[in-house]
Amino acid sequence: MNDNSLEFLTELLETPSPTGFEMDAQRIWAARMKPYVDEVECDAYGSAWATLGSKNKNVPTLLLDAHADEIGFSIRYIADDGFVRVERLGGTDAAIARGRRIRFLGTEGEVIGITGNTAIHIRDDDGKAPKTWDLYVDFGASSREEVEKLGLRVGSVGVYCDGPLLMNGKKLVCRALDDRLCGFIIAETARRAAEEKIEPAWNIVFGNTVQEEVGCIGAGMLTYRIKPDAGICLDVTHATDSPGLDKGRYGDVRLGKGGCLCHGPACHPRLNARLELLAHKENIPLQHETSGRTTGTNADSIFRSRNGVPCANLSLPLRYMHSPVETADLDDVDACIDLLVAFIKSLKRKEHFRHTL
Repeated sequence: MNDNSLEFLTELLETPSPTGFEMDAQRIWAARMKPYVDEVECDAYGSAWATLGSKNKNVPTLLLDAHADEIGFSIRYIADDGFVRVERLGGTDAAIARGRRIRFLGTEGEVIGITGNTAIHIRDDDGKAPKTWDLYVDFGASSREEVEKLGLRVGSVGVYCDGPLLMNGKKLVCRALDDRLCGFIIAETARRAAEEKIEPAWNIVFGNTVQEEVGCIGAGMLTYRIKPDAGICLDVTHATDSPGLDKGRYGDVRLGKGGCLCHGPACHPRLNARLELLAHKENIPLQHETSGRTTGTNADSIFRSRNGVPCANLSLPLRYMHSPVETADLDDVDACIDLLVAFIKSLKRKEHFRHTL
């Protein structure tokens, strides 16, 4: 990863992108893509995509997809005394939400608040995790009017303040690595394709879609629009190499051992086979996981679209998902980029991944 790429990744991670309010981060991603593709577009709800067109006519289309949104909070109620109650935005974990700093997007700019945490000496909850409705945010205000003067109202959204930290050389720690880091992987794939002067046999659409955390919505919209012939969904998966995780129950996925290919009904075996073959041929580390039903990622919206789209789910191992200290290994980031570049190179003009009789 060069300094320019690291600067882009840092800016992308530092920019709040809560579900439904992704546009500030989307503009950063789109600006990064423009030098490497033919066209960058955006739909009504903010999903962005960049197209690298094949020089051949009447060729298939590949969609590479990540999601742009992150979990957070939304203001539900402002009390007369200035304390604010919140709703979860996506899969925010209330168990770790007390005693945190949160950046809210107000009409006059960002506003920092803190989630209250009553001292353990005078708390009578037997150590139980709070419910979402138990959480409250303190903006240092003493009335509803003071809060409103800050540019906040019911519906204002916020995310944790925690920015990127590089730990022990290659371990990246930050909120929103799910899935901003995969949006970065897709952008780096486009950069590599341009710098290596790859002329793809297929049209390549690099997608960065919205509202995954609340139902994989943006990916469904984009897939319906562009009608891809195959798709690869980039998301994160649970690394199970930290204490207390039963590998018999959750599988064996580790940081630093490469991306993780999902196997299951939603994941097309012919597409998976190509990715496995390329990983072996190019000596790219690759791990495996299984899902007995759907994947819980945008792959579920992609493969169901129209008459069905052959789709693979390639995930980045991540510790501490949906927390302010999500942790990934930069070697796994490079491995995913290498595999995607190899896949684009491998495509043939008249091939497909559909099953045939």
